[in-house]
Amino acid sequence: MSTRHFLSLLDFTSDELRVLIAQAIDVKQKLKKGISHTPLSGKLLAMIFEKSSTRTRVSFEAGMYQLGGHAMFLSPRDSHLGRGEPIEDSARVISSMVDGILIRTFGHDRIEALAQNSRVPVINGLSDLLHPCQLLADMQTWFEQRGDIAGARVAWIGDGNNMCHSYINAAIRFDFELAIACPRGHEPEAAILDSGGDRISLHQSALEAASDADLVVTDVWASMGQEEEQQQRIEAFSSYQVNQEVMARANDEALFMHCLPAHRGEEVTSEVLDSPQSVIWQEAENRLHAQKALLEFLLAAEA
Repeated sequence: MSTRHFLSLLDFTSDELRVLIAQAIDVKQKLKKGISHTPLSGKLLAMIFEKSSTRTRVSFEAGMYQLGGHAMFLSPRDSHLGRGEPIEDSARVISSMVDGILIRTFGHDRIEALAQNSRVPVINGLSDLLHPCQLLADMQTWFEQRGDIAGARVAWIGDGNNMCHSYINAAIRFDFELAIACPRGHEPEAAILDSGGDRISLHQSALEAASDADLVVTDVWASMGQEEEQQQRIEAFSSYQVNQEVMARANDEALFMHCLPAHRGEEVTSEVLDSPQSVIWQEAENRLHAQKALLEFLLAAEA
């Protein structure tokens, strides 16, 4: 049996993703009840962080510990990854000593090269192209709040970035409608946009995209590595802020999500972040539970 990787939501079928979400909810309940669940006893996860992180590192490290395993943190400053060793060579060496590899990096090609040369599962903790682990947490949060998301209308407002790309993949796998609002020149990649077919619609107005939405989602306007573009992006995205006017266009029971960290007063107002419609803290916590389900799915299968 070939090694399974999680580089994109599209690496799993719709049924597998729904099973994974159900498992995430179950492991969350077990943890809350104090029920021990350690299917990864003796397992080791190597965590390669070429981009800094709070939620990804804490959730994966805590998750491995709670599942009975161990996580090993690697950074370019502390390994030959930062001293010119090809990622392919690193993959062969690291995967010979561990049971799984998590990588958070810039170019998606590095993740693909790592997976192609690894004998153990590789997990995409974030790349410039995709952020599938965040989508697992987002979908878990929706399922807990509203049930299955199939048939819902989701509004993505902001940059056509890695989160937007993963929402397109989620629309494909979970069968919901996705309305994307972003300024000209900041649209998602054409091939990824086209892959969503008629589930996806592109808008230049935040109010239009949010109309009748069941879920409104945004992200920072300048992601890691784009700090020099911050001022230009503030000007380009000024009419794409998620505020009370935008939320008023959505359904009365619509939820609001943000992968965090948020820049209050830029892409979203504090009024929206702190409103009863906001589920950002449940969403953030669910990174732990969704990733525990993913780790168990991939690493327990390697036993």
